[in-house]
Amino acid sequence: MRRFVIGDVHSGKRAIPQLLERAKVTHKDHLIFLGDYVDSWSEAFETVEFLLALEQTHNCTFIRGNHDELCREWMLSGIENPTWLAHGGIATRDSYLKAGKENWQRHIAFYESLENNYLDDDNRLYLHAGYTNLKGIKYEYFNELFYWDRTLWELARALNPDLKKGDKDFPKRLTHYKEIFIGHTPISKKGLAIPQKGANVWNVDTGAAFKGALTIMDVETKEFWQSDPVHTLYPGEKGRN
Repeated sequence: MRRFVIGDVHSGKRAIPQLLERAKVTHKDHLIFLGDYVDSWSEAFETVEFLLALEQTHNCTFIRGNHDELCREWMLSGIENPTWLAHGGIATRDSYLKAGKENWQRHIAFYESLENNYLDDDNRLYLHAGYTNLKGIKYEYFNELFYWDRTLWELARALNPDLKKGDKDFPKRLTHYKEIFIGHTPISKKGLAIPQKGANVWNVDTGAAFKGALTIMDVETKEFWQSDPVHTLYPGEKGRN
């Protein structure tokens, strides 16, 4: 069994089959999606439908993203958060309204079932955004940080690349896990990018919501594959700016 991690999808459903084919994913492999399944391109409803079907045939772990939570809140309350709408929510709202409210319940259940984090048997941690507690995820005070925090990636990027785990100045927050895989903060919004590493943190959000591609990475070997730039799969759409 191989274990794969997949970056932020942002309604780019057409990119997912490309990844599965290019990485030669089999039914024995474990797929870990890092969240943000919606908000950007026009196929929000279709993307979640695809993931629900994929879960029936593959071993999947779905992590909660901030955009998923914003979408769930709208579906339950009907309140249109202006910030959400301005950051891809309009396309998601329109997709779900087109699908019809009679088809929402399974998707609401999907959003509610998402995991805030996942720790594999090799002590690799997967979550959408980050955490702040120096003792690790079990001691985090606010669950929202798992899908909203940006300081973890900021910290990892700021470290001296020569600083190693075990050095006295290595951040305690990062010492509890062999590796950490996140999305949330796009590496680039303007064009193609590849996964980046800071300390023991890997960011695999390669800007699928903007002008980038969707990425899948083998967590053991670090080999990765990418879709076509997602905006080319949705001609005539703007995505997020």
